[in-house]
Amino acid sequence: MSRSLFILSGPILSAGFYWLLSSLGMAYLPAVTAAITLLTVIWWITEALPIPATSLVPFVLLPLFGVADHKLVASSLGSHVILLLMGAFMLSKALEKSGAHERLALYMLRIVGVSSGRRLVLGFMLAAGLLSMWISNTATTLMMLPIALAILSRVDNHRLRVALILGIAYAASLGGVGSPLGTPPNVIFMGIYEEVTGREFSFASWMKIGLPVVLITLPLMALWLTRGIHLHKSLEAPEVGAWRPEEVRTLVVFGVAILLWVTRNEPFGGWSTLLGVADAGDSTVALAAVVLMFVVPDGKGGRLLDWQTAERIPWGMLLLFAGGIAIAKGFAASGLSDMMGEGLTFLTALPLWLMLVLLCLSVTFLTEITSNTATATLLMPILAVVASSAGFDPMVLMIPAAMCASCAFMLPVATAPNAIAYGTGKIRIQEMVREGAMLSVLASLIIAGVCWVMLV
Repeated sequence: MSRSLFILSGPILSAGFYWLLSSLGMAYLPAVTAAITLLTVIWWITEALPIPATSLVPFVLLPLFGVADHKLVASSLGSHVILLLMGAFMLSKALEKSGAHERLALYMLRIVGVSSGRRLVLGFMLAAGLLSMWISNTATTLMMLPIALAILSRVDNHRLRVALILGIAYAASLGGVGSPLGTPPNVIFMGIYEEVTGREFSFASWMKIGLPVVLITLPLMALWLTRGIHLHKSLEAPEVGAWRPEEVRTLVVFGVAILLWVTRNEPFGGWSTLLGVADAGDSTVALAAVVLMFVVPDGKGGRLLDWQTAERIPWGMLLLFAGGIAIAKGFAASGLSDMMGEGLTFLTALPLWLMLVLLCLSVTFLTEITSNTATATLLMPILAVVASSAGFDPMVLMIPAAMCASCAFMLPVATAPNAIAYGTGKIRIQEMVREGAMLSVLASLIIAGVCWVMLV
């Protein structure tokens, strides 16, 4: 019943919003674009329709209402960022298929050690953070938690249990900040930034900002979670076992792809300049690595990647990203971007450091109750306009917002890792709120500080 109510209320509220804007003197094109965006946002937030289905709304309504040509809108789905994400999803499936991700996690545990509660939690968090840079935070959490629960079964310490389970979930979300492919808001930023500015944001450029955020925040999170924990018996990490051919070959292909991503433009122009292939991009690398995964034998009579595995990527997520890019095109084509820039100029009176802090805190707590992908999709075009009207590069506001969209740690509904952690039945919601509130604020302030230093 409630879903039907939201389905009906979306168009009604959007029509009323259009009438209000028109009565205030706004021209037809920007007014109808704002109404279409509101309808999309209402259905995204309420999930009246599946989020990927709602993402099709701009593709339908922007051409029908004369905002943008259907070919212009359709080009959003062909964005190289969409292809990059599709390739990254398939590479992560190959990593999961081989089991190499679990071996990497176990090696990280053995390197850090599990002799104390603090080292145990830090080891799991480092492993979860590293993995979630390349595979989904949901898959990372689902893979790490059984290992953690097996170790926890040997010790009766509630504080350790809470710290370890929450630490894995939080690190899986935070780790995605470290690479452009780690979490959906990062890719949404890259696509809309290029749409708005006409400039591509490179893989290495993101990691220069994202990695410091992870490296500073993750250990501090572990310190907070492990305060007051004392173990009275030593623990042992699970045995790693011998390397299998498919693990080695998958990691080699994946490692080469990462190296090519990072060095495409840097240093000294990167390999694209050295080889004279300036037209190649990050999506080229991703898809080349996927093809190679299909070609290389796994040593067991199959290949490192097969289509049955590759087709299980979240196709709906690609539609969501494309819908966000389509909205950005509508903002530009209708003139709504320029009008918003003029209307939001009052924000530029704030000191930039204060604007960054308020933005980071607002986005972090907003995504406690809304989808981080929907939130990022809505905010990116608006923040680009605000930044441009203030006279600085849109990335100054867009990047911290994209990062903070992955830092909702308070509620089970905020992220899939939070829900999985709560679903273990080992922690109470009050414990998640108490620990997560402090860590959400901590992450927001660190992101604001790092972006202030690196971008301003």
